[in-house]
Amino acid sequence: MKFFEHKPFDSRTVMGFGVLNGISIGLLNLSLGFNSVGFYQMTKLAIIPCTVILETLFFRKKFSRSIQMSLSVLLLGVGVATVTDLQLNAVGSILSLLAIITTCIAQIMTNTIQKKFKVSSTQLLYQSCPYQSLTLFLIGPFLDGFLTNQNVFAFNYTSQVVFFIVLSCLISVSVNFSTFLVIGKTSPVTYQVLGHLKTCLVLAFGYVLLHDPFSWRNILGILIAVVGMVLYSYFCTVETQQKNVEVSPQQVKESEAGPLIADSMSKVENGGGGVDDEPLKVPMWSSKYSRE
Repeated sequence: MKFFEHKPFDSRTVMGFGVLNGISIGLLNLSLGFNSVGFYQMTKLAIIPCTVILETLFFRKKFSRSIQMSLSVLLLGVGVATVTDLQLNAVGSILSLLAIITTCIAQIMTNTIQKKFKVSSTQLLYQSCPYQSLTLFLIGPFLDGFLTNQNVFAFNYTSQVVFFIVLSCLISVSVNFSTFLVIGKTSPVTYQVLGHLKTCLVLAFGYVLLHDPFSWRNILGILIAVVGMVLYSYFCTVETQQKNVEVSPQQVKESEAGPLIADSMSKVENGGGGVDDEPLKVPMWSSKYSRE
């Protein structure tokens, strides 16, 4: 429909990314299916520290103590609000561990691929979608049959069921667009912070609209989480402003030096200078005029 420019790039990277994303989605759903809700929430909480560790080890990204403190406050609040029971089992624990690792890697790749190949979130999603869908289509029914002894194709798909499946898919498209956009423009950690805000909103709307039971523990946890989000946003903004202040003087120096260098080179190429018989000084670092 020409809403965006089709931009193909490295096919191996796209294929690996699409397959990994599909596996990540499948493992998260399996983790929810084989664990209690409380343990599943702990799995989601573990994604932030895991992402921080991976980015620190492999990308040399530094997280200040202020950022680490705000993330700790956020995780504490979400944990207080959502984690109720922790029922452990071997299969569920393994699935959760794999879900954490694959999700962290997939979200880091979402950010790095967009920057490396200079593609938008929509272009990346368009390229990787077929591989992601094919992975889930091939693995999903097999795993369902192996782990639950139920055949997904034997289910009675009434018109009402099909309607809600289609509705879920349409909503998921918007979720995918927003996910890739947020990660591409910010970072995987910021996306996870936004995801925990969603968790708090789900609890709040559940109480207001559906009259779900709401305890003081939920309220306290949400308030702590909101404080952590506000602190995270504040410290990120401050650090970004500090980086911009540090970069600005360097850009000014480069822009002032640029015309002088260009002017010197143009005089050499034209074979003369402004003063008779005065030797022209060419920058020492210019490889074009360096001696062999």
